[in-house]
Amino acid sequence: MNRLLKSVTNSSCIALMAAFGALPLIADETPQQRLQQSTEVFSEIMSAPDKGIPQDLLEKAHCIVIVPGVKQGAFIVGAKYGRGFLSCRASGGRGWSAPGAVRMEGGSFGFQIGGSETDVVMLVMNARGADKLLSSQFTLGGEGEVAAGPVGRSATAQTDALMTAEILSWSRSRGVFAGISLQGATLREDMDVNQVLYGRRLGNREIVNQHVTPPAAAAALLKALNRHSKVETKS
Repeated sequence: MNRLLKSVTNSSCIALMAAFGALPLIADETPQQRLQQSTEVFSEIMSAPDKGIPQDLLEKAHCIVIVPGVKQGAFIVGAKYGRGFLSCRASGGRGWSAPGAVRMEGGSFGFQIGGSETDVVMLVMNARGADKLLSSQFTLGGEGEVAAGPVGRSATAQTDALMTAEILSWSRSRGVFAGISLQGATLREDMDVNQVLYGRRLGNREIVNQHVTPPAAAAALLKALNRHSKVETKS
């Protein structure tokens, strides 16, 4: 009996280590690499025929959040962790703002064994939601109303959820792109990453509101955002 319990315990530990083993790898990715991944995720989603984010929603959005490769490991307690970037509409027709770094964290309880990696995209649809997004941290579905976003170039069915939601969210895993509700996930600004990109510790509100000059590594992402949301930047 003791031998059986020991075997089960060892197996559980191995499964737990396997499930969460991928999480520290996020720290090995540089901010520049994550900016490149964010660009690739957004461009691939928007380039998929009739499978992307509706064009009119993107054009109306105040801000966007892209978190490539959210890691999820689960054994008894599920955990999610990802790092990405936000950008908001710049005033005066200057396209999208320099990106601010964010961390997405969340958890769920339940007997779940295994792990997955998911790309997450969020659109912030009004000024109130943008103000919450630019705070040091907030919880989706708690302090900000969030709903699963529709998929398709013109799939903006005017449901009550879409009319009232401050944030619409989507996920892509194993090539499948769909709306997803991210209730309970927490977004925090990542000032350590901002320091790497900008050379000083900046909050995301400061980056967006003070029109901070984007780092060179963000050029491709901002170009993709401007192109797909039909923004003509002004010099």
